[in-house]
Amino acid sequence: MSGRRTLALMVLAVAALALAGGCTKQTVVPYEPTSLERDTFVYKPIEPTPPVAAARRVEPRPAPPPPVIPPPPPCEPDHDAAWEPNGVERSWRWIVIHHSASDTGSAAAFDAWHRNGRHWDELGYHFVIGNGGGASDGLVEVGPRWPKQKWGAHCRVGDCEEYNYFGIGICLVGNFDKCRPSERQMASLARLVEYLSDRYHIDEAHIIGHGQVGDTRCPGRCFPMKDLVARVRQLRAAGQDVVTAE
Repeated sequence: MSGRRTLALMVLAVAALALAGGCTKQTVVPYEPTSLERDTFVYKPIEPTPPVAAARRVEPRPAPPPPVIPPPPPCEPDHDAAWEPNGVERSWRWIVIHHSASDTGSAAAFDAWHRNGRHWDELGYHFVIGNGGGASDGLVEVGPRWPKQKWGAHCRVGDCEEYNYFGIGICLVGNFDKCRPSERQMASLARLVEYLSDRYHIDEAHIIGHGQVGDTRCPGRCFPMKDLVARVRQLRAAGQDVVTAE
């Protein structure tokens, strides 16, 4: 009897404890795997890395040949050998520029005219510069008076022979009342005048046209005297630079 009573008391005690919160029931959360289903996984084997191809050998390009530099053109002489006078030289003081007032001509043609038409002993000019009509364009022809250093017959002013006796006569073929001299004529004239003025110490003021001292339009209203003087100065300056450099 006492054993049953004891068991009943124990049951009551346990119930009382449960009601009083003395024993808390542990909630166990069951483990569940992820929802990823097995058939969604695709196996991909690791592909082997392809071997690195050998670097392509680049042959060096041959060096380009050095540029071909043409030799500098030979320096143009400051004067032609034919301009050198023979024998004793005159004391020239003037350079007188003329035009032929004709479309064509040459030293030989003017020499024949001066001999046969004017009854002179020979060509009156010391130099003639062609224009391509009778003599090559820019060609400087030396008259027979120059090698002999003979006075000229090209610029008599009244009874004054100053410009004949002491003046170098240069005639350019052409009529410069109608047009200018050709570029080649001007280039040749500048070289000739620069050479003569330097050799005989002739001042720029003594480089003149026929009409500046005579009653004539020679060497024509289109003749560029200022251009001639400028070219002579340029040639002289270039010659001085060459001498300084040497």
